[in-house]
Amino acid sequence: MPPPPAPLPGKKRRIGVLTSGGDSPGMNGAVRAVVRMSIDQDCESYAIYEGYEGLVRGGDLIKKMGRDDVRGYLSEGGTLIGTARCMAFMERAGRLQAAKNMVMTGIDALVIIGGDGSLTGADTFRREWSGLLSELVEKKELKASQIEPFQYLNIVGLVGSIDNDMSSTDATIGCYSSLARICDAVDCIDATASSHQRAFVIEVMGRHCGWLAQMAALSTGADFAFLPEKPPNENWKEEMCGIISRHRKMGKRKTIVIVAEGAHDLSLHKVTPTHVKDLLSNTLKLDTRITTLGHVQRGGSPCAYDRMLSTLQGCEAVKAVLDATPETPTPVICVIENKIVRKPLIKAVEDTHAVAKAIEAKDFDRAMQLRDAEFSEYHNAYMTTTATDQPEMRLPKEKHMRIGIIHVGAPAGGMNAATRAAVAYCLTRGHTPIALHNGFPGLCRHHDDQPLGSVREMSWSDVEGWVSKGGSEIGTNRALPSDDMPKTAYCFEKYKLNALFIIGGFEAFTAVSELRRARPEYPAFRIPIALLPATISNNVPGTEYSVGSDTCLNALVEYCDAIKQSASASRRRIFVVETQGGKSGYIATIAGLSIGALAVYTPEEGINIRMLSRDIEHLRTSFATDQGQSRAGKLILRNEHASDTYTTEVIANMIREEAKGRFESRFAIPGHVQQGGTPSPMDRVRAVRLAVKCITFLEGFAGKSKEEIVADPMSMSVIGIKGASVVFGPMEKVEKEETNWKERRPKDESWLQLKKIVDTLSGRPKPGDCCQTCGKRES
Repeated sequence: MPPPPAPLPGKKRRIGVLTSGGDSPGMNGAVRAVVRMSIDQDCESYAIYEGYEGLVRGGDLIKKMGRDDVRGYLSEGGTLIGTARCMAFMERAGRLQAAKNMVMTGIDALVIIGGDGSLTGADTFRREWSGLLSELVEKKELKASQIEPFQYLNIVGLVGSIDNDMSSTDATIGCYSSLARICDAVDCIDATASSHQRAFVIEVMGRHCGWLAQMAALSTGADFAFLPEKPPNENWKEEMCGIISRHRKMGKRKTIVIVAEGAHDLSLHKVTPTHVKDLLSNTLKLDTRITTLGHVQRGGSPCAYDRMLSTLQGCEAVKAVLDATPETPTPVICVIENKIVRKPLIKAVEDTHAVAKAIEAKDFDRAMQLRDAEFSEYHNAYMTTTATDQPEMRLPKEKHMRIGIIHVGAPAGGMNAATRAAVAYCLTRGHTPIALHNGFPGLCRHHDDQPLGSVREMSWSDVEGWVSKGGSEIGTNRALPSDDMPKTAYCFEKYKLNALFIIGGFEAFTAVSELRRARPEYPAFRIPIALLPATISNNVPGTEYSVGSDTCLNALVEYCDAIKQSASASRRRIFVVETQGGKSGYIATIAGLSIGALAVYTPEEGINIRMLSRDIEHLRTSFATDQGQSRAGKLILRNEHASDTYTTEVIANMIREEAKGRFESRFAIPGHVQQGGTPSPMDRVRAVRLAVKCITFLEGFAGKSKEEIVADPMSMSVIGIKGASVVFGPMEKVEKEETNWKERRPKDESWLQLKKIVDTLSGRPKPGDCCQTCGKRES
């Protein structure tokens, strides 16, 4: 038997990566990120095939990986390095053999991608590590000198699970892709259900976690949902039938009930789809069908968010390995709102197991508390928007408000979901929601048109079916109130608006700014105003996320996948794809991260001839060393405003000219395809959650005088996700301190740091590594 390799110098490591437990979309993106980030950090990377089974068996199942070995991984579903349930690893003898295989391969750190069971096994392995090595020496399977460099083992966990059942993180790798499969199915079922006035009971995965059921219900406007953590009341049969009956009387033609596979009642008696079907059929006399989605939820290409999440978490895992000391507790890489964080693995696993124990003990409040705060917020948002006749939630009459709802700017996926949620919440609380159709021009020019003006009070039946609709059902417009400020003020007063809820992009942000500055002259604007950012460009100051940006990314990633397939089939072809996004490079950068773009050109960085020279030389080298490998197509993404001179077509032509026939270049412009059709599940659920928060925020000003409202800088605010928090930012402060008015984007764009990760993972040469004249790498 050959001796184990000598340890790498300094802090460099040999990092093994494996996937374990159930597969989930995005696992391959994490493997790719771990492999390429390890190589970038001068470490070695090893893929351990078939999960812990490969670690125990060793041999050909542990393979050293190069950059090209993970080419094309991002768009693939499942796990390309395999996963398997390994009974041997659950026994000490199996872990002993795994330790020996690691020492003989020289691996001294592991990145484990899996669920809570897989990660618990990993931490057990680490705690036993010293004892396992000593035992191997005692049994003379290894020498003391051989184990000397491997005195401690670092392990980092990534959570791959479609159920999103791990506490301490808002999302697990694969959960949003699975949710997308469910929503696609329910959206399709909606059409046939409406056609025949049928009811459908849809079973989704989730034995101990109701995240998929909850989010699917919120995303599709389901009439009722059953979750393991929050069973319905004792009289749930009467309650469900009552809600569905009222919806039918309001004119709703279809009924959707979502049931998690682990659903039960308060007594822990299982609630099955058949129970629900029989109830709807026998009590309400509805033509009811059951659909069990099964493993459709697990498969398929990962959505844009799961590609981004898995990539960022994979990169963070490598950093965590290199930062670790023997005393560092095993971390699990999590995401809270928009921020990637490290948390203690054992605490996360303990909290996850505690949920199941709380359910078993019928302590359902405790079970909900152990889930992340976001889960409870989404549940509350669903409960307050699925049925508007809830007397216990109605405010006193003196606190009722007339709340205007207006869309400003270009359409974005999720605008309608936000409007539906706002209307439902207003009605539940006793407010009067008033739609201002077609933006500020519609308000000023057509408010008193006959027989139907642009200012209309809204009912639940008006908006009930809007949650999955793209575009803007009440119409949107880029024009600003300054086009006719006196008429805008007149309309506010005529229709007695007590508050305004604006949904839109940078134009909406500008509109709120104009209304704020017009307050001294126009008393009509001395009302509370909340802005919910909704734009595919994600360029609104005060937030790191805008409703609609995820829908855009999914549309763009799907388009690029098709383009890349064409480029790969031709072997030696590169496409230059133009993205939208205004003067913000967010969409181009995140899409580049999600598809593995070779380079991304943004307005923030610009384009110059030296940059193009480096990239063209990199292309020459890359194609020269491909040797006919599969998945060889390459993409460059260019934001539409990255350069006035170097247009998308010009760059493609320059590449073609410099290629001298050795490879081809094409350009593609997806245009308004990027605005998406049906909103993504993430945009739907976040739109609902943020809209409810905005109306709750506006309620806080009920009963206050105009003077009190004007004196409060928070009375005009923009809601945003910043890091790990949802916050309201006062408009005056955001305008002055956070806004780049000239470029129509925030001064500090949090995503800019991700550009380096795109370049690192693509192998794009750094400026300092290349000749300034010819672009070639300098030795």
